[in-house]
Amino acid sequence: MMVELLTFTQATEDLVNELADIHGDLVFHQSGGCCDGSAPMCFPRDEFKVGSRDIFLGKINEQPFFIAHDQYAYWEHTQLIIDVVPGRGGMFSLEGPTGKRFLTRSKVFSDKEYKEIQNNPPLNASEVSDINGLKTTS
Repeated sequence: MMVELLTFTQATEDLVNELADIHGDLVFHQSGGCCDGSAPMCFPRDEFKVGSRDIFLGKINEQPFFIAHDQYAYWEHTQLIIDVVPGRGGMFSLEGPTGKRFLTRSKVFSDKEYKEIQNNPPLNASEVSDINGLKTTS
């Protein structure tokens, strides 16, 4: 059984495609800071460095999604579901001008799913080598 750490809605897929058409390759990051940092943020991949210890959760239409290492400790029991809702996106996130914003929803894993994740932990950003243009901190 392969447990998906990250899923997304059709609205998310549509907005990601729209942003990728405009900005090229993207990268998503879920941090836990104040202000915009608590929302999933979308950046041009060549303009954002992912922390080397950040956790790779998966991809949205080939666009990688990472979560800050310390935030993963809070979210590791849940599947992140990335959705889109009306509103102004994060000040630094690419969807800001669209009138839409990304939103993280979650579903708690079953005991069986969580055990599977513990037995097959996700990669740190520094361990991911198959994403073109990905930049990480040292």
